[in-house]
Amino acid sequence: MVDIATRVYNHKWKIDPIVRSLIDTDFYKVLMCQSIFRNKPDTDVTFSLINRTKSVRLAELIDEGELREQLDHIRSLSLSRGESTWMRGNTFYGKRQMFTPEFMDWFEALRLPPYELETRDGQYELTFEGKWPEVMLWEIPALAVLMELRSRRVLRDMGRFELQVLYARAMTKLWEKVEALRGLDGLRIADFGTRRRHSFLWQDWCVQAMQEGLGDSFTGTSNCLIALRSEVEAIGTNAHELPMVYAALADGDDALRQAPYDVLADWHEEHDGNLRIILPDTYGTAGFLERAPDWLAGWTGIRIDSGDPAEGAETAIRWWRERGEDPAEKLVIFSDGLDVDKIRELHRQFSGRVRVSFGWGTLLTNDFRGLVPGDALAPFSLVCKAVAANGRPTVKLSDNPRKAMGPAEEVARYKRVFGVGTQEIREVVV
Repeated sequence: MVDIATRVYNHKWKIDPIVRSLIDTDFYKVLMCQSIFRNKPDTDVTFSLINRTKSVRLAELIDEGELREQLDHIRSLSLSRGESTWMRGNTFYGKRQMFTPEFMDWFEALRLPPYELETRDGQYELTFEGKWPEVMLWEIPALAVLMELRSRRVLRDMGRFELQVLYARAMTKLWEKVEALRGLDGLRIADFGTRRRHSFLWQDWCVQAMQEGLGDSFTGTSNCLIALRSEVEAIGTNAHELPMVYAALADGDDALRQAPYDVLADWHEEHDGNLRIILPDTYGTAGFLERAPDWLAGWTGIRIDSGDPAEGAETAIRWWRERGEDPAEKLVIFSDGLDVDKIRELHRQFSGRVRVSFGWGTLLTNDFRGLVPGDALAPFSLVCKAVAANGRPTVKLSDNPRKAMGPAEEVARYKRVFGVGTQEIREVVV
């Protein structure tokens, strides 16, 4: 097991680059990339960094030269032979050759496109422009770099023993969480923490702790590189990015209203089983399910990623019953702002009624709250989103208006088209 404190104390970034592989990313990004490569390869998309926690002034914490060095390093990465072999030959979700030869030939030749970096009012403005299959792969590594550079800045002046104690406390904190989850009968939980992790080494340690502490209850990790190295399942399906871009490309209100279902129709052609998971909240869960075609009720399950998670699950259960489906056979994946108490509460509430699973993110891989003075390592809400497609702005409404994004006039239009009424405001912790 890696001595993380010593590696941090003796840190040389060329030994420990923040992103060390093109597959040091989430599995769902690669799955979506193949779908986009097949269906909309020539779409021009812009991604942009969005710091929802304005009090964390990243440009005042992170040296621009260090940031550029890490980003430039990512642009030098390509798939290794072993990584290509794993993607081409491994079984994912019970399917061999998940990735087509055409996609793999393209991916093996890929280098990530250029970035644009500016500073404004204490924040970095980081953008990526280009063809959708290429620029989308910047999202996860860009977030990982900024999160870890912030961690390194806070830890920079700590001594060897101080670092040892810090990581011992953090390990104890995580292990206590693992112990608290052990007693949940039938628990199924995965690591979803790549995008806002404390560091790569820490995420890797968290996965090892989950493996040992939870056994078969630990179902895998979203991180492809860690899945490969640890020989665990790579976990992930699809994300808001797909309907956001499809919607931006739609001409007229009718096409806009249909866009989220066009996304899933394309996905339906490519995947089956546990990859057929609906993410319904991009433009409001209730309206999405009300207008959904009947064939979507036959999908395996739903991921709840915003709003009140219990309310979202109850809405899904009612919808399945109305469509003649047995909710007990359906999968509900909770993935928004989870920690132990919420996981235990939701597990008790829905076990037996549906098949329950959890994607545990930031508060698994970056919970250093209360461990340094001023809580300077507390996690914060940083995202990198598609903000334009073919020159048109993207919009996300979510089931929580604090997660909404897009120009005000477009947000208003989308609310009208999708029939989104009053929404409950919930704190965005991570």
